[in-house]
Amino acid sequence: MTLAALTAREIRDGIGRRAFSAVEVCRAALAEVDRLEPRLHAFNTIVADRALERAAAIDRRPPSAGLPPLAGVPIAVKDNICTRGIRTTASSRILDTFVPPYDATVAARLEAAGAVIIGKTNCDEFAMGSSTENSAFGPSRNPWALDRIPGGSSGGSAVAVAARMAPIALGSDTGGSIRQPAALCGVVGLKPTYGRVSRYGLIAFASSLDQVGPISRTVYDTAAVLAAIAGADPADSTSSAQPVPDFTAALTNDIGGVRVGVPQAILDHGVDEGVTRAFEAALERLEARGASLVDIDLPHAGYGIPVYYLVATAEASSNLARYDGVRYGLRVDDSAEGTGQPLRAPRSPAEQSMDEPGSSGDPGSDLLRMYERTREAGFGAEVKRRIMLGTYVLSAGYYEAYYLKAQRVRTLIRGDFERAFEVADVVATPTSPTAAFRLGDRIHDPLQMYLADVFTVTAPLAGLPAISVPCGFTPDRLPVGLQLTGRLFDEETLLRVADAYERETGWWKAWPPVVDADR
Repeated sequence: MTLAALTAREIRDGIGRRAFSAVEVCRAALAEVDRLEPRLHAFNTIVADRALERAAAIDRRPPSAGLPPLAGVPIAVKDNICTRGIRTTASSRILDTFVPPYDATVAARLEAAGAVIIGKTNCDEFAMGSSTENSAFGPSRNPWALDRIPGGSSGGSAVAVAARMAPIALGSDTGGSIRQPAALCGVVGLKPTYGRVSRYGLIAFASSLDQVGPISRTVYDTAAVLAAIAGADPADSTSSAQPVPDFTAALTNDIGGVRVGVPQAILDHGVDEGVTRAFEAALERLEARGASLVDIDLPHAGYGIPVYYLVATAEASSNLARYDGVRYGLRVDDSAEGTGQPLRAPRSPAEQSMDEPGSSGDPGSDLLRMYERTREAGFGAEVKRRIMLGTYVLSAGYYEAYYLKAQRVRTLIRGDFERAFEVADVVATPTSPTAAFRLGDRIHDPLQMYLADVFTVTAPLAGLPAISVPCGFTPDRLPVGLQLTGRLFDEETLLRVADAYERETGWWKAWPPVVDADR
């Protein structure tokens, strides 16, 4: 087994035993990136020199200092999470040259825990998408089948982990953007409870839904990363002061008596046969380990997609208003029309426009034209679509009919889960109704693309934690994910059930074909 194939736990333990160094592990990860990146496009930015310096610093730590929990573990970070001194684009032209002057809290906490950031991963632009095809820099490819999507929006993160380029990656999940790509790439992905992890430094999409979480190959590694990044943060008023338990200690491999709720009514239509077979087999495995299956009803789950795409787009419309060409990022004015070149003026836009040849002399008119050109050149089609949808539902005359009504149904969805948890400890569904579809199949059909999130949108709408673990393959050897949703701040139960299932099956040990190609 190569160093690149080790889990985070194995890397940390090996460095502790001095079986190998952090630099050796980092070099092995970077070598896999160099080898596979041209075929997979998992990364937007790679920081090899910085990573090797960080790894060397881990190796120089005196034994008396102790070993951090993620010492020497290479990690990939989704490109909508700010990293000081490392380009952070959200896979958008409008932030193509943006280099944050600060770290997101999750990035800082991971490095404090000894992790080594090796690069920033590709994603759907501003995390808006389910396939990573909306990236301004081109799609990532599924390592199980290069003609298939890896899922989204955290597609690059899932690809990096599945292809053994990094044992851990960070993603963000607004409507399924960690769990769905994890399922389609055959790895583990966790969306924590809303507020469990700080959002400071996460480029905002929908602020009442966004949550940062880990993608890894094992449930243990997921638990270790969650322990490192969770907890209150004074920089994020929405972060919770709820105590952070030792999540790895919860992995007892004992799920006797755990009640698994199955909402059969929402599983009877629209789920591919191969996915259904893998899901039903997973339930049988859980039952064999001592869990009991109980029927539950989520009567408002069918409204999850329309509610999500009203709430999320409304918040996106507000959050993305800040990208105007004035403060940072891309700016397109008369002197750069159509070039896509970022310009930074030493004077205000109004002052500059009055000096430009052909200026109308109306600073307000020229400023508005600059806004329009910047946003037209900087945003992709899906981002524009969602901004327009969100602006519409927030507009006078439609706010009550759409946005407020969606918020009321969101409350009903949360109530459904509260009633379900009176008789169940976790809720089980497939993560995605289908396996990975082909690149290009749905890019021109937004409705079909949105329906890929049918099982994942309800957890963020209710603020609940949810995890996807590999549960098998379709007949054409494409990964399938089992999704478990838990009570608020009860990640321990989710992780315990997922870990017991993982130990029982070993699906996580399967390697995508691309990893062994040309080796």
